[in-house]
Amino acid sequence: MTATTPSDRPADPAIAAARRVELSPGAAGADPRFVNDDLLPVPVAARRWTTYNFAALWVGMAHNIPSWLLASGLVALGMDWLQAVLTIALANVIVLVPMLLTGHAGPKYGIPFPVLARASFGMRGANLPALVRAGVACAWFGIQTWIGGQGIFILLGKIFGGWSEASRVAGQPWTLWLCFVLFWALELAIIHRGMDALRRFENWAAPFVIVGALVLLVWVAVKAGGFGPLLDQPSKLGWGADFWPVFFPSLMGMIAFWATLSLNIPDFTRFGAGQRAQIWGQTLGLPTTMTLFALLSVLVTSGSQAVYGAAVWDPVALAAKTDNVFGLLFALVTVLVATLSVNIAANVVSPAYDLANLAPRFVDFRKGALITGVVGVLIMPWKLTSTPELYIFTWLGLVGGLLGTVAGILIADYWVVRRTRLDLGGLYRADGPYWYRGGWNPAAVLAFAVGGVLAVGGSHSAPGAGPFPEDGLIPFLKPLADYGWAVGLTAALLLYTALMKGRGVIPLAGRPR
Repeated sequence: MTATTPSDRPADPAIAAARRVELSPGAAGADPRFVNDDLLPVPVAARRWTTYNFAALWVGMAHNIPSWLLASGLVALGMDWLQAVLTIALANVIVLVPMLLTGHAGPKYGIPFPVLARASFGMRGANLPALVRAGVACAWFGIQTWIGGQGIFILLGKIFGGWSEASRVAGQPWTLWLCFVLFWALELAIIHRGMDALRRFENWAAPFVIVGALVLLVWVAVKAGGFGPLLDQPSKLGWGADFWPVFFPSLMGMIAFWATLSLNIPDFTRFGAGQRAQIWGQTLGLPTTMTLFALLSVLVTSGSQAVYGAAVWDPVALAAKTDNVFGLLFALVTVLVATLSVNIAANVVSPAYDLANLAPRFVDFRKGALITGVVGVLIMPWKLTSTPELYIFTWLGLVGGLLGTVAGILIADYWVVRRTRLDLGGLYRADGPYWYRGGWNPAAVLAFAVGGVLAVGGSHSAPGAGPFPEDGLIPFLKPLADYGWAVGLTAALLLYTALMKGRGVIPLAGRPR
């Protein structure tokens, strides 16, 4: 049971839905399989993140090297600058919707994503989506850390010289591996200090990165005397039949870029001062920032073409072209802050909670973060970003399909089935309403399986451009593969809702075993 007073039961359901719920002492029990300090609800008094905190979080996360390279990846696939920016803008408006829907449970109940997932998947079943999300986050952590390490390597090499000629280990200069390891250690050192330290870091990191990007823009504009011919370069695809086969899988890939956060956004909104803070903060922070950053990357790159005769899409490589030591140091700090900002917030916080949910007795938030760091290295992230096709179509497309399926189930359960009403104490007890059958909800598992197969079963690759067969893993599902995120979300949402409404087939509760 949750602590209530007469004021906690207003007659207006809309007001009731907006109330922040507090867990009464002892209501969660002490079962070490499901409870530790990191998984318990944040007390109402400690939910104090404001609109600025959430907006700054998104500004800090969106302004990073992979975000900058999204536009370049789309242009490499044949789009012009306008098509690339519009694709990214539309994708982020779309992904904002599930972001706000799943984020609602954070300020209201103070719970992280894996605990919210217990309501739909069951007390034990929640580990399924948590591990899917954690695995994706570990890979993203490795990708971002590798890119950040490369940035440090390039800029320090420009300052000190001779780094790229160092002896090689596993095909790379040992100095690059050193930068990678040092950057990896710095990230874990910051997250070890906890979520409040992350909030303070994001508050100043966000404006710093914006200033850094604008400085790069001004520098290129001054050298170019304008932004060069890139804005006038026509699309290789046009707007006709050649464009749409590239647009839709690219749109799903761009959505998948933040689909991870659409699941675990309660990990952050649980610290929110209220719904208005998370709604306005995310709305002001995500789609606007990503669109402007994509536009900024195109403008800077167009200037680089005018100056150097060829488009330099990598901001680190572009910054390295200056001979000014102060400029190089400023670029180095900007790369550090930008990559730290997104990687810690987006790719360490979630798996730390997810792994804590898997074994609360043995793994807390800090241990989960360390495990994330180790797995992120073992996954060999340098291979996932080797080509635009592998990065956008294979990696982002596959991830988007699976995560869209989980998002559909969470949204269906929280908004359609339960109308935002949860038994907060019951989310931590095996004798509560979320035990289902042996701790698993068959409806969620079935919806996840069906949605996942429909979303990614038709995954295909061009000959020599990816790991999938040209005709698709399941050939008759190939037409759905280009819409993986939308297919997974819609199919899982509808199927889960139908199964849960038919409670005679799938009971809502069962005795613990």
